[in-house]
Amino acid sequence: MSFFTNPGLIAHISPESQSRPLCILKQAAIYMSNPDIVSLGGGLPSSECFPFYEWSFKVPTAQHFFKDHDENETPTVQTVTIGKHDVKAGTSEYDLSIALNYGQASGSPQIMRFITEHTELVYNPPYADWKVAPTVGSTGALEQAIRLLFDRSRKDSVLAEEYSFSTALETFVPQGIKPFGVKMDDEGLLPESMDAMLTSWDEKARGYRKPHVLYTIPSGQNPTAATQSLQRRRAIYSVCQKHDIFIIEDEPYYFIQMPPYQGNDSDKVQASEDVESFLAGLVPSYLSLDIDGRVMRMDSFSKVLVPGSRLGWVTASAQIIERFLRHAEVANQGPNGMSQIMLWKLLDQTWGHEGYLKWLIALKNAYTQKRNMLLDACEKFLPKSVVSWSPPTTGMFLWLKCDPLKHPEYPARPIEEIEGEIFDQAIKTGVLCARGSWFRAEPDTPADGMFFRATYASATAEAMGTAIERFAEAIRRSYQIE
Repeated sequence: MSFFTNPGLIAHISPESQSRPLCILKQAAIYMSNPDIVSLGGGLPSSECFPFYEWSFKVPTAQHFFKDHDENETPTVQTVTIGKHDVKAGTSEYDLSIALNYGQASGSPQIMRFITEHTELVYNPPYADWKVAPTVGSTGALEQAIRLLFDRSRKDSVLAEEYSFSTALETFVPQGIKPFGVKMDDEGLLPESMDAMLTSWDEKARGYRKPHVLYTIPSGQNPTAATQSLQRRRAIYSVCQKHDIFIIEDEPYYFIQMPPYQGNDSDKVQASEDVESFLAGLVPSYLSLDIDGRVMRMDSFSKVLVPGSRLGWVTASAQIIERFLRHAEVANQGPNGMSQIMLWKLLDQTWGHEGYLKWLIALKNAYTQKRNMLLDACEKFLPKSVVSWSPPTTGMFLWLKCDPLKHPEYPARPIEEIEGEIFDQAIKTGVLCARGSWFRAEPDTPADGMFFRATYASATAEAMGTAIERFAEAIRRSYQIE
């Protein structure tokens, strides 16, 4: 295991990942840096055969990103152009001849430089040998992380929130990995419950090894919208240190951290905020607290720029990143070059770090208004005698809690059946809210609550009001409320 200088990490790495060699053909690419080399050894097509000569697209300037709420100002735009041979012409360091050809699993140096600088600026990991690696979005990142950390032959298990991202759970289970749910409150994971579960772990009774990995969405958690405070994150990190738990920190909603909901204020324009205040107001990442190199943070441009880019990155210790890249070399070879050059041109050459952070501020403000509109509709239409919710402070989801004890047919009818009835009735009336049972980490255990997930990500204010009014009608019918 010569690639590990920290022997404590070896126990977390799967036998599959430990066995991965360097990719011979990828390593041969280093010789291409010599300008005197004439290559007959690689399978790279000639850029002369690429049918794209120039790309142009319009993007907002770093002043007015969105239509102003009060003054009806439209965003100002600028045209960005990328040519095939900009490097040869001396007008750029990155062009289509490079981006459209095969690349390295480690990503293009240009976009990865920006991502590395961004990571240091925002998270500033407190140890020296951290690195980043590109991913095909966070979904692809999780699949690679699972292959790196878990092995079905060992009867591996994983800790997660008791209600967790359904796609993540659906990624774990087919790999033979058993998720175990940790109890939650409005701030997310309860560290004392996690500690008690790990301390009393009985491998024979559970049928699986004691978990050595925690998968968590700390900010705007999907589906519950819970956001862990700094105090909570420190407590959970301490539990992970005590039990030697590796942390997968999945943070697609991290920058959508909003001010508290004040009630009926959806028309208020958010106060201007400078970049320094914005960064200072963010709850620190687990990566920022990680003194042991036990965190792999997953970031993505999907929720904050464009989902179709399928471009994200992971940050972890250099030893973890080295194994992560060995997988990427023989799996996806990293994100496509089109996404990399387009986002580099936007983020690095056009906006810069300050401009991108201003974009994130504007995005947060836009989502704050959307959140307020949905919450206003909930206050107006939902029957509070049986439905409750905690206004989210991050992300794009609202977790609605229906009290089963107040349902006239409970416990004669199980929670899952009542939940299904409300869901079906809502569909008939023309609204879709996700069922809470879809997100249960342990669906084979009895449910102790009834929940629905709503999102304010894309619907208009008028549509959100109509949807909540229809959903309220479905609840009233099931609960027999006049």
